[in-house]
Amino acid sequence: MPKTALIAVGGNSLIRAGERGTLQEQSANAHATARAIANMVALGWKIVITHGNGPQVGAALLRSERAAAEVYTHTLDMCVATTQSEIGYILQTAMDDELRNINLHKFVTTVPTMVLVDSDDPAFKNPTKPIGPFYLKEIAEEKKRLLGWDIVEDAARGYRRVVASPEPMQVLELDIIKKIIELDIIVIALGGGGIPVIKQPDGKIVGSEAVIDKDRSSALLANGLGVDLFIISTDTDQVYLNYKKRNQEGIPVATADEMERYHQEGHFPAGSMGPKVESAINFIRNGGREVIITSYEYLTDALEGKVGTKIIK
Repeated sequence: MPKTALIAVGGNSLIRAGERGTLQEQSANAHATARAIANMVALGWKIVITHGNGPQVGAALLRSERAAAEVYTHTLDMCVATTQSEIGYILQTAMDDELRNINLHKFVTTVPTMVLVDSDDPAFKNPTKPIGPFYLKEIAEEKKRLLGWDIVEDAARGYRRVVASPEPMQVLELDIIKKIIELDIIVIALGGGGIPVIKQPDGKIVGSEAVIDKDRSSALLANGLGVDLFIISTDTDQVYLNYKKRNQEGIPVATADEMERYHQEGHFPAGSMGPKVESAINFIRNGGREVIITSYEYLTDALEGKVGTKIIK
């Protein structure tokens, strides 16, 4: 039976350090990522692709704000929805091209995906996720007064809006994604961690101005689908202890318990590898079999155990 893998594509797979993030740059980077994923398809894997949207959702918010006097504005959840379509289009066309280049004839589709969060999640009372552009202090304070934004100073570069990053509870399109996989179609879903929504007492679904961590919601989806392999794509070939220090040491294989111990020792910062390791641990402890953390260009070698970090029970 063909095995199924969920690949959580990192931000570096679309916009790399030093790039402006033009559509041409994003398309070229998406093709490089798609080429690696197409090689997995050639090996017989069924594939689900999830992706981040940090720079893109920031750009969407900026466009909405600067055009506010001319056209209607977008809420944050609507910006997540629009970037799911935007990035899905880029990845889907890249996958089509790269599959055709190796004479594979597979359908690829993008599924707009909502993720249920709890309105009582503590994150809503303590917003910490910076989004959008930097502002001068006076402008930021005016937006706080007029729009009710939460504002923080960010690394002495100015002031930014911060929003909640609640825990994902349920992927609402899970059953749809399952049916598409059964049809042997490659699925792009859960962009930007999913569109955050809340269920009201009457059952109505409404959007929430929040940001869901892409790796955490990807782990939730991977467990729900029962995939054989959860791959987290990042900007390094593997996970390291003492990263970028003189005593840096790669982790080729580790159990979830070992990774948790390393995490508690402070090896994986909250702003980079921390959420990825936490998501890998959650996947394993909720019934998952195997996680690989590596960069997209090493996917094939990582499957053979030559590179990357493999996390198991």
